[in-house]
Amino acid sequence: MADYRAPLTDMRFVREEVFRAEQEWQAMSATADFNAELADAVLEEAARLVEAELFPLNQRGDQEGCVMSDGAVTTPGGFRQAFAELARGGWCGLGGNPAHGGQGLPKLLTQSFDELLYASNTGFALYLTLNNGAGLLLDAYADEAVKTRYLPRLYAGEWLGTMCLTEPHCGTDLGLIKTRAVPSDDGRYSVTGSKIWITGGEHDLTDNIVHLVLAKLPDAPPGAKGISLFLVPKRRVLEDGSLGEANGVVCGGLEHKMGINGSATCVMHFEGAEGVLIGEPHQGLAAMFTMMNYERLSIGIQGLGLGDVAYQSAIAFARERRQSRAPGGAAEPDQAADPILVHPDVRRMALNARAWNEGGRLFAACVARELDRAKYHSDREVREAADELVALLTPVAKAFLTDRGFATTVEAQQIYGGSGYCVEWGAEQYVRDARIAMIYEGTNGIQAMDLIGRKLTRNQGAYVERLADRIRTELENDDIDAPDVHPFREALERELIRLERVTAAVIDAASKDAAAAGAAANDYLHLLGYAVYSWLWWKAAGAAQRGLTRQGPSGEDFYRAKLIVGQHFLTRQLPHSEALERQIAAGPSGLMALERDWF
Repeated sequence: MADYRAPLTDMRFVREEVFRAEQEWQAMSATADFNAELADAVLEEAARLVEAELFPLNQRGDQEGCVMSDGAVTTPGGFRQAFAELARGGWCGLGGNPAHGGQGLPKLLTQSFDELLYASNTGFALYLTLNNGAGLLLDAYADEAVKTRYLPRLYAGEWLGTMCLTEPHCGTDLGLIKTRAVPSDDGRYSVTGSKIWITGGEHDLTDNIVHLVLAKLPDAPPGAKGISLFLVPKRRVLEDGSLGEANGVVCGGLEHKMGINGSATCVMHFEGAEGVLIGEPHQGLAAMFTMMNYERLSIGIQGLGLGDVAYQSAIAFARERRQSRAPGGAAEPDQAADPILVHPDVRRMALNARAWNEGGRLFAACVARELDRAKYHSDREVREAADELVALLTPVAKAFLTDRGFATTVEAQQIYGGSGYCVEWGAEQYVRDARIAMIYEGTNGIQAMDLIGRKLTRNQGAYVERLADRIRTELENDDIDAPDVHPFREALERELIRLERVTAAVIDAASKDAAAAGAAANDYLHLLGYAVYSWLWWKAAGAAQRGLTRQGPSGEDFYRAKLIVGQHFLTRQLPHSEALERQIAAGPSGLMALERDWF
């Protein structure tokens, strides 16, 4: 059977000992009331909730899935009750604006809650995380009347939000959308069109669903510059905030999917539905990116959460499963065979999974901290630097975390042998649930193109240069001189040089060959991911060494294990960056040589 316990000790280590969250929060007025004790209390209660309520529903949600009848969608058994408990506890508005009923928790804390949700029950988690993104968008772009009417109910979990972008004929190229919004005399709009793959498009968790819909006005210019954004509720919302009649929003069907079966993925039809313009006309895509970028980090965390629960479940199996003897002789001679954890190849798989998970947790926290700085810091230069780093790392957070998360679920499944292919152990569900994360919210290939186009060649590597400068400043100010940390520092210095060398080569190649950027994009994203992980593992190793020296709160065994897992990253995973450099240097010629008719 699957097994999951919230990794609170590691979360606290990352938050307080690596990133010194309490010190960060108290330096910013908006977060000054938060401290380590409060963060611990929030996540301890969150752990109780997900372990007791959500995790036990995970396999049931996968097996039952969502069911549609007469246009209404029913979520799996237990989902409604679990959602009602979360809503009563205020978990739907953790990061929301306090001016409208949210709790205003910093991202460095709420991203840990997102990990717990995804690990315990990804199908369920998606309803909440989409709602969080919708709230963020409305808080940034809606007028006060819309905020006052909608945000308190979204934060309270009375209603849930969605994002409606994709249409049957277009996904990435949203400039091709056909959904139309015609203005009415009362200042509202009549929205007509169809959207597909809408997470939470219809369900029975709340009385109303708030759709954020991309559409084009009659006078819209062609392409992406003609997209506007509209709020379209399932049921009309009256002036006093109460619910009126149905609003011409119809669920046309449920998608039949490989995984995340507890999440209602819907075809949605808008049949003259009444909508409200959010933001300025023809500026909808820029507004929607506020939500999309939030969701991209969130989906990266989906990969992390699934990787961790898959690892934990596989280790529980490996402790009990007995096969053969340890290489040096019987580890438990009074038993007929030893647990499979004695075997080097099983340990290879287990350490691969654990190192990716712990590195991913560092990476998610790093991006979350920069989001907090960009939003709350009083120093404009700090805000701008943080915003740049978030822009650079968001596509990496989505793609690298989900690639590694899927690889981790597969590695964990392999530990089971044949049992991992069978449903009752849960391992195959994690593989299926993790696979979608590499596809939706912008495929990982699109993330790579975004990185190399908008974040690298457009500014001639300025973001990467400033990241390298920041890391070198940290290296210069480092005060830890311990043998166990030296390999981490040496690896980081080597990877920084590699990153700068490859960055310069890619920019030069792209200036001479239109296909060069696209040919390098995927490999370059992963190269940058490895470089950032080497930075974060160096920081974690330093924090672990300080913990050993000062008898820190995580305990001696924890710190020693952290250094060993980090060494596995250095010796068994980081060397892949050498191959990536060679692949990038190969250029586009081999990819473009085959005639289209020869495929």
